[in-house]
Amino acid sequence: ALGYTVDRSAPFEHKSADFFLEHYAAAGIAAFNADKALCAQWRYVDLLFQLTRDELNGQGGLFDTARVDDTIMESYLFFVVGLAGERYTRTELATITREINKVFPMPVLVVFRHGDTLTLAVIDRRISKRNEDADVLAKVTLIKDIRIHDTHRAHVEILHDLSLDALRSRYEVHNFVELHRAWRATLDISELNRRFYRELSNWYFWAMERVRFPEDDAQAPEVRNATNLIRLITRVIFVWFIREKNLIPESLFDRRELSRVLKGFLKDDKANTFYPAILQNLFFATLNQKMHEREFAREGDFTVNKAQYAVKLLYRYASLFAVSQEEALALFKDVPFLNGGLFDCLDNKGGKNLYIDGFSRNPAKQAVVPDYLFYSPEREADLNGVYGTTGRSYKVRGLIDLLNAYKFTIAENTPIEEEVALDPELLGKVFENLLASYNPETRSTARNHTGSFYTPREIVEYMTDQSLKAHLSRALVERGGLAASDATAGLDILFAYTEKEHAFTTEERNVLIEAIDGLKILDPACGSGAYPMGILHKLVYILHKLDPS
Repeated sequence: ALGYTVDRSAPFEHKSADFFLEHYAAAGIAAFNADKALCAQWRYVDLLFQLTRDELNGQGGLFDTARVDDTIMESYLFFVVGLAGERYTRTELATITREINKVFPMPVLVVFRHGDTLTLAVIDRRISKRNEDADVLAKVTLIKDIRIHDTHRAHVEILHDLSLDALRSRYEVHNFVELHRAWRATLDISELNRRFYRELSNWYFWAMERVRFPEDDAQAPEVRNATNLIRLITRVIFVWFIREKNLIPESLFDRRELSRVLKGFLKDDKANTFYPAILQNLFFATLNQKMHEREFAREGDFTVNKAQYAVKLLYRYASLFAVSQEEALALFKDVPFLNGGLFDCLDNKGGKNLYIDGFSRNPAKQAVVPDYLFYSPEREADLNGVYGTTGRSYKVRGLIDLLNAYKFTIAENTPIEEEVALDPELLGKVFENLLASYNPETRSTARNHTGSFYTPREIVEYMTDQSLKAHLSRALVERGGLAASDATAGLDILFAYTEKEHAFTTEERNVLIEAIDGLKILDPACGSGAYPMGILHKLVYILHKLDPS
């Protein structure tokens, strides 16, 4: 279906893990670990086909053998593994992919089937700098949990972009390495993030002229709209991530269901029902309120409703619902209480009677964010003034439609394994970039159409590694009696994302664990937390290496 027409196939005589272990793993180029590969859970395994230069020559005569980036590739193997369980973590699937790739001298792409989903795993391989006859198995990239039925639109688009015709229309593909490079570029997470940010940035500047927030904070309308929109975007994206954990019902964002439960939803460009009735009630009266204390605020003026006056933890806007209050409450009943500052309503904070969020029954104090800003097909918008361009046409669409077009994952990517989806690190990137858009000192940078992303993961990785190595090396020298050079060599092995065990003695290992246990981390310029999170990930990784149990 993707255009890789191949006749070279050698299906297994018996499609079992035992057959694979006996005929392939035993004679593999490196030791295969059946436990790590979860072989006990393989329902079946098979070689789908081998893709070689001969097959690809028949598809355009473009392919030759070449060495590029310390890599020689002359063929690919495509395997399928059926797993007994419904769900598997990214690490489990990446580990199986590595173990299978140990067996063969060429890259093996693995299609996993688990439950009613598929996962495609692609691995980077390069020639070892020390031994040209050996490969280094680098990062595994996964298109994970592709639903076989009701497939997510983002997954369909990714698979389409991997088709041979689509790749050839965008890249020079003359050999296998260039084909692999084209796959890698198509699956590039940073490019996915940039594309999402460009779309989100367009939406943000488009919405700026179409929203209204309370004037109580006395800031200029542009600054008031900017800060409130950034807060709105941050809250919505956070909700989108916890929706991935099935903690937020899909019905709250389903256009058909919203038409049933809301009055006048999307009736015209002035319709303003989704933001107050659904989002504000979700933010302030649901995620910020204990589950057993959720209820609608009583109607009436101050004299009638004195006990609930200015209480921002109760549902509002009952008149916007086309269903009873009981049914409206039922829409939110399974959503957990998070008790996080992100969903704390900023109206009347400190008893100052100031309205910031506009979660009010007083029309003069309410926020206005029209329905079409959340649900509308792609349209053109004139953003030339914002981006400093002339005559360009920019595409925008509703925020919920935009989010639905991308796949999100709650597991943060690492340097050795990543999923082709937007991970939680995105929240910091969006927040820091949009935050700069109303800062007079940085506006020119923030309004650049490409967006200037905050510190890349590779830089975070390098900086955190150097800081931790310096600290732990000092502990090994002062408390473990090691020479500085030995401490450095041992830490290099410990920090590397490889199969190698650490090289420390039990006493040295205990010194390291004690040093980590007493560690304090300070990031004086902490923005969205990229460095603290980077250090946390690395500490978890090296602690697991030092003490797997």
